[in-house]
Amino acid sequence: MADKTRRTTLFFVFLLSLFLALVPTSSHRPKLRFGRNGEFKILQVADMHFANGATTRCLDVLPTQKAHCSDLNTTVFMTRVIAAEKPDLIVFTGDNIFGFDVKDPVKSMNAAFAPAIASKIPWVAILGNHDQESTLTRQELMKHIVKLPNTLSQVNPPEAAHYIDGFGNYNLQIRGAAESSLQNKSVLNLYFLDSGDYSSVPYMEGYDWVKTSQQFWFERTSKRLQRVYNGEPNPQQGTAPGLAYFHIPLPEFWSFDSKNATKGVRQEGTYSASTNSGFFTTLVTRGDVKSVFVGHDHVNDFCGKLKGLNLCYGGGFGYHAYGKAGWERRARVVVAELNKKRADVKTIRTWKRLDDQHLSVIDAQVLWTSSVNGSVAPRL
Repeated sequence: MADKTRRTTLFFVFLLSLFLALVPTSSHRPKLRFGRNGEFKILQVADMHFANGATTRCLDVLPTQKAHCSDLNTTVFMTRVIAAEKPDLIVFTGDNIFGFDVKDPVKSMNAAFAPAIASKIPWVAILGNHDQESTLTRQELMKHIVKLPNTLSQVNPPEAAHYIDGFGNYNLQIRGAAESSLQNKSVLNLYFLDSGDYSSVPYMEGYDWVKTSQQFWFERTSKRLQRVYNGEPNPQQGTAPGLAYFHIPLPEFWSFDSKNATKGVRQEGTYSASTNSGFFTTLVTRGDVKSVFVGHDHVNDFCGKLKGLNLCYGGGFGYHAYGKAGWERRARVVVAELNKKRADVKTIRTWKRLDDQHLSVIDAQVLWTSSVNGSVAPRL
């Protein structure tokens, strides 16, 4: 009887998800800012691999879970973690749908994002290497995503659309708390990049990477934001900290294992591009980005620090994605906290939520803390 009740509940959750995903989008795009509690919280959802809902079975779960496990378990997990964490922004870091198994990519995308849409919390998405493996191109997928309710996603930045590679490169600025001295300045900058799918370069097989044009856009954007941060009114020293989100990990993630990572585990390889694009060096040289967050390798969930830059996996979220039986699906949470006196960012912390009975919190850690004099300003 309990199983029948659970199946009925999941079915209605799925129907509600489809309905909510079809609600017309609003033209109003809110400006993001820190709350009056001095915090800004981000929920990362990596690798949902959503397909066709109730008919799509789970992968790599315990025998006791197999009979009634489907995409709807992913939907329920997301609904639970959003309710528990109440984030200010939800970030989907690619492989939102699993294109090979999808019958209708528009319906699958709508259903995958439905809990975020229903929450009315601002959300953004980038693409992974599986999203486009159905009938829509990467450009068509991003053009659909940006029309959905409550999203702040962009196809590409207008100033760079004529030269930038990929689809889904953009920046969001998080302003200081209302009525604070920095209420009109961005004190936290978020960068989203399309790391592509598979290499199109002859004799260079494997996964794609962040291209030179994207790095050029990142550098220009970072320098522009620094000039605004340092300028009138209320000029600030140094740079506002930044966070970067994309799907495919950098080769530098290979620097860590379960022993030398600051928190978390490695349970598989790092499936990055076969070439090193130099993006890690670009990020370190600029200095404003304090942490990178990726997906792709589902049973890795560690953070490691290299040359002052945190490299973090989100951990696999979706039930139609490969995983490890008995190793719970998970989501990463990041919280930036303001300095009460200076109104700029004081610390950036992270932890993970597991899809178990209690939505357990694990691996809490501090990723970055500002110095007394703020961040050292890189060259413009």
